Amino acid sequence: MAQLQGRERSEYVQAMFERIASRYDLINRIISGGQDMKWRRFALAVAALPPRGRLLDIATGTGDIALEALRRCPGASVIGADFALGMMRVGKRRPDGDRLRWAGADAMRLPFADESFDAVTSGYLMRNVADIPQALAEQWRVLKWGGQIVILDTAPPPDNLLKPLILLHLKYGIPLIGRLIGGKNAADAYRYLPESTSAFKTPQEFSGMLQAAGFQSARYKSFMFATMAVYWGTKTPAPAAQRL
Repeated sequence: MAQLQGRERSEYVQAMFERIASRYDLINRIISGGQDMKWRRFALAVAALPPRGRLLDIATGTGDIALEALRRCPGASVIGADFALGMMRVGKRRPDGDRLRWAGADAMRLPFADESFDAVTSGYLMRNVADIPQALAEQWRVLKWGGQIVILDTAPPPDNLLKPLILLHLKYGIPLIGRLIGGKNAADAYRYLPESTSAFKTPQEFSGMLQAAGFQSARYKSFMFATMAVYWGTKTPAPAAQRL
């Protein structure tokens, strides 16, 4: 499943998230040991959204990052965008879900004007997109100059003593939890998660892609035995020497 490419990958991911929408938040909390909201709060801290700024949260799902942004900055304008409409329908029923602006959107072709947002965030988007450079280019386009991109995603387990245990959890533990809580409809989704995690870029590789996309001061912080990472960078012009 993780080896799918192009349109076939996009269609698979979209249908997968539609199937698991009703149980997505619960399963996330369980497989992360309740840590996933801590990672999202860290992502918003480095996003440094101004009090009345504009935030776009892509692949918003049920709105975890976007709703937390509204709680942190009540005066901000926050848009939660996703191409899995079923996920957003679940999010609209959450507390404060009616305060959020929801938008159907494909990360490859964002329906927003250039330089529209002070920050662009995403959670678990980039390992699912069909074309990472294109998705980064779209986020660059809609960010204002000086704006911040912040990305939360999984990372392949690093080579250390814990790697065999982490791989066992990815291959067997997560699919079992998904099947027990989400039922048969969730089984393939939670096989896809470990497969796509193992096939994704290392934090060092992905930071390099951020820099290649033009984001300056690209950094990352790892969590959960280095199997999760938050990346961030700023849309600033390259130094004159680099533009020659």
